[in-house]
Amino acid sequence: MGQCGITSSKTVLVFLNLIFWAAAGILCYVGAYVFITYDDYDHFFEDVYTLIPAVIIIAVGTLLFIIGLIGCCATIRESRCGLATFVVILMLVFVTEVVVVVLGYIYRAKVEDEVDRSIQKVYNEYNGTNTDAPSRAIDYVQRQLHCCGIHDYSDWKNTRWFKESRNNSVPLSCCKPNVSNCTGSLTHPGDLYPEPDHKRTVSSRHFVPCAHMVPLICPASRAWMRAAPGPTPASHLHPSTSSITACVLELVPLSLHGCEALVVKKLKEIMMYVIWAALTFAAIQVKMLLQTQILKVPYLFNC
Repeated sequence: MGQCGITSSKTVLVFLNLIFWAAAGILCYVGAYVFITYDDYDHFFEDVYTLIPAVIIIAVGTLLFIIGLIGCCATIRESRCGLATFVVILMLVFVTEVVVVVLGYIYRAKVEDEVDRSIQKVYNEYNGTNTDAPSRAIDYVQRQLHCCGIHDYSDWKNTRWFKESRNNSVPLSCCKPNVSNCTGSLTHPGDLYPEPDHKRTVSSRHFVPCAHMVPLICPASRAWMRAAPGPTPASHLHPSTSSITACVLELVPLSLHGCEALVVKKLKEIMMYVIWAALTFAAIQVKMLLQTQILKVPYLFNC
């Protein structure tokens, strides 16, 4: 009966080690994906500490592979020292995964500040050549994220490249892919990625579902909107509605298509991959350890 229990425990441990190998591969893939993707956006943040969670997650993946190897050999050979080492390292990996989750949340919150601090500098360094790293980075981002300029295409007017070129145009990476013969000219804004949001064009239909909330959000603006149906510039609204409009617009991000907002969104999504990967495998480890009662393997600490 005792021999049967030992055999059963060995089978469970071997299966557990195979899962750790699979987890190691997945974690290393996630870490590598983060590295490769961040490399495309590295000009938009200055501090390399944002990659620390990715480095740790790759290290954890490598460690899980080693754990699986140690656990497999120790289980087959019934080595009490090997299995004790297996358990200790497993606990360290769990702690490391918790650290990854914490760091991921901390650095995710800093992404927006990092991008905001450096993106203007990168755009000012643009010179339109493929040999220049900042230029390649901007063209890549604008093509991949379908954006133009920091907030919209009009931001290019403030760049050194625009002023020196004197052709009233933006880079070709701002052109929509379905538009032929696009030259980036500002005289044809329809050829470019989304038009500026700072025109503050609003529609009454956007406010109808939440009109009853306006007095709660803006106590000073209790008048009902009397704007005509259809999109209407905020400056043309009835005076009694202008305060409501101004208040609501302050609460809604003005640029939903600017490169800055989209880069921040992309980088935060990537960081969430790391957080969820670490959190998921930490939870799996705890659950499997509790279910298999690995610490109660008959021959683990037997003398």
